[in-house]
Amino acid sequence: MKKLLIAVVLISTINLTAQTRTIKVDYNKSAGKLNTMFKECIGAGRANEGLRADWQQQLALAKKECDFKYIRFHGLLSDDMAVYREDSKGNPEYNYQYIDVLFDYILSLKMKPFVELGFMPNALASGPETIFWWKGNVTPPKDYKKWEDLIKNLTQHFTERYGVEEVKTWYFEVWNEPNLSPGFWTGTQAEYFKLYDYAARGVKAVNKAYKVGGPATAGAGWVPETIDFCAKNNVPMDFVSTHTYGVNQGYLDEFGTSGTVLSPDENSISGDVINSRKQISNSAKPNLELHYTEWSSSYTPADPIHDSYHSAAYILQKLKQVGNAATSMSYWVFTDIFEEPGPRFTPFHGGFGLLNTQGIKKPAYFSYQFLNKLGETELQNSDKTSWTTKNAKGDVQILLWDFTNTHPGDKVWNQTYYVQDLPSKEKGIVKVEVDGLQKGKYTLEIYKVGYKVNDVYADYLALNKPSQLTREQVNAMKKKNNGDPIATEKITIDAKGSFSREFKINENDVVFLNLIKQ
Repeated sequence: MKKLLIAVVLISTINLTAQTRTIKVDYNKSAGKLNTMFKECIGAGRANEGLRADWQQQLALAKKECDFKYIRFHGLLSDDMAVYREDSKGNPEYNYQYIDVLFDYILSLKMKPFVELGFMPNALASGPETIFWWKGNVTPPKDYKKWEDLIKNLTQHFTERYGVEEVKTWYFEVWNEPNLSPGFWTGTQAEYFKLYDYAARGVKAVNKAYKVGGPATAGAGWVPETIDFCAKNNVPMDFVSTHTYGVNQGYLDEFGTSGTVLSPDENSISGDVINSRKQISNSAKPNLELHYTEWSSSYTPADPIHDSYHSAAYILQKLKQVGNAATSMSYWVFTDIFEEPGPRFTPFHGGFGLLNTQGIKKPAYFSYQFLNKLGETELQNSDKTSWTTKNAKGDVQILLWDFTNTHPGDKVWNQTYYVQDLPSKEKGIVKVEVDGLQKGKYTLEIYKVGYKVNDVYADYLALNKPSQLTREQVNAMKKKNNGDPIATEKITIDAKGSFSREFKINENDVVFLNLIKQ
């Protein structure tokens, strides 16, 4: 009987600890400057989409609320940007009028381009193979010298228009996912290295201080090989770029028809990033910057996890796990104005965007909005699924979440699972304790994303998934899913300087607390 009692006490204690999680920090114990690699760069579909008014309006909103620094997209040199042609004698003619409109706009927002050099202008291409509805040519150049001259001329144009000091802060990335063949490149690895070599020389011919890198591969591929090639052949390389997605199978879904399964591996995404960092450290160029210029839960533009509330906690979980391993983690992409598989026919279709086509904020958007509300100084914090910060004004910010992978496994596709109504189960209590606060009056703002809270896909399901939204529906969805605080209260901190609060938390909830000194 005594043994049984002890066992019961033990079990109940275990249950109690599983149910209560404590985040305990001290205002005076800092962990240094907050690493903001999460907002260094954001992705977009293709350059030509950036000429659209709605795309530009959405980027302005994302910049204002999430403060992304750089933006990267495909198709800068594709024919819909009207960059290159040849006269009847085969002499190159260059035209940057469309690029100027786009880059002027990006810079007007106080953002910078992460310049992806691709795809091949048809007049310079060695073959007819293309990718996507908008037909980006993926063949090597028919003349590598002309390719180098184009890159050099373009870089010179940027220098004349924006000035050396500005362009020095940019990144020039050669091509996109050349290891996917067929797909983004019809050539071999050796031919990609040749393409890279000529492009790098074109950039550096204008200014040796300009930054060039690659290989911009899918699935974290070719990193040691590219560094090795550059080191052995004295080819310039200033940074490594590559990509990773959180599903186990495949790398490319050109027309949004693949089925995917969210990886059950808790180190998906972060495992690739940390491994790339190790590969760089063990290479001939151990100090190169590492830019993950694409990442997301899934590589297909038709994956409903992108629209699901699960995405918000997923994004935070992966960014936290990456830690200091990457210089930037560029989420793919900021908007569903994205036409790789062709224009989409419904307002929610599992698109990559943080915002949908109408500019409605998805749960994923708020992860970045909340991250941008963090203070500049991180506080010491042993909890693995939260950030705690302070700012110079004496305010404290706590961003916490639960990430639970509820996906049933290989037998069920994301495309079947995440389109359902998926209520979240309780995960117990999170206790937040902050010591060392200055005495006085504070305002506490509480923000939340989770099941049916800032969860626009749930609203869309409740409307029976209409293929078109009325203006009234769009406005109602925007109003309901605006990321405003769910509660605001006045708090007085006494001479002890302590704040303590308990919150019930469910699977895949994201909670942001802002304690504002008055």
